[in-house]
Amino acid sequence: MTDILFREEVYKIVGVCMAVYNTLGHGFLEVVYKDAMEIEFSNIEMEFEREKEFPVFYKERRLNRTVYADFCLFENIIVEVKANADGILNEAIAQIINYLKASGNRLGVIVNLGKSKLEYKRIVF
Repeated sequence: MTDILFREEVYKIVGVCMAVYNTLGHGFLEVVYKDAMEIEFSNIEMEFEREKEFPVFYKERRLNRTVYADFCLFENIIVEVKANADGILNEAIAQIINYLKASGNRLGVIVNLGKSKLEYKRIVF
């Protein structure tokens, strides 16, 4: 049996997202959900950084640009929040893969609160 990377941590993250979704429902802008998630993460004393900045390198040279992940939790998990009525799009998957490349982390979670049902997807890199 294969171990699932950060199983318990992702379970806690999704639990927070469900609490936010159950309270707010769908239809808000992403920033509203991120503000609510920040409150929930703080309330349960979950270790997180919001808008975590990561440098981008090209052939071992640091570029002038950086990327900002919505959340970095437990120092190892990138969380990208979406509020898209069309669901989790390929562009969001590509975005989180790029964040994983830049951060050196192995696991990302995309959470979409824009539909009538909460969606999430684990991305292992």
